[in-house]
Amino acid sequence: MGITDYLLEKIFGIKKIKRVQVDSKVIDDIIETARNAHPREFAALLEGKIEDETLHVTGLIFLPGETSNEGAVMQTFMLPPFTSTIGSVHSHPTPNSKPSREDLHFFSKNGLFHMIIAYPYQKESIASYDRFGNRIEIEILMG
Repeated sequence: MGITDYLLEKIFGIKKIKRVQVDSKVIDDIIETARNAHPREFAALLEGKIEDETLHVTGLIFLPGETSNEGAVMQTFMLPPFTSTIGSVHSHPTPNSKPSREDLHFFSKNGLFHMIIAYPYQKESIASYDRFGNRIEIEILMG
C-alpha cells in the first residue's frame, strides 16, 4: 500500500477498490424502477460493503426527494445513521449515460461508486463511475 492509499484509508476511511460486483437483483430493481419512473428521473443510494479490495453492491436505499424529466434530488440528510451506503444510482430519460456537471458534483460528495441508467433502461444502458466521474467496469453476480 502506497502512502496515498494509506492516508486515504486512515484519515478518510476510503479503501482501495480493484473490483466492483453488483448483485443481479440490484440491476433488475434499477431497470424496473427506471422504467416505472419514465419520463421522470429516479435516484437512490447504493448499499454495499468493501472486502479485500472488492466493492459488493447489495441493495438500494430510497430517500424522500423530488423528480422530474430534468433531474432528481434526494434528501440525503434523511439517511438513517449507520447505513452502509457506498454511492448512488439515477436514471437519465435520454440515451445519454454520461454524468452532467451536477452529477459529478454529487458524485464527489456522496460515496465511492455511482451508476447511471439511460433510456431504454436495459442492462447495457447502465454506466458506472468512481467519485471523480471515471468509468468503472462492473461484474454482475447472478443469484
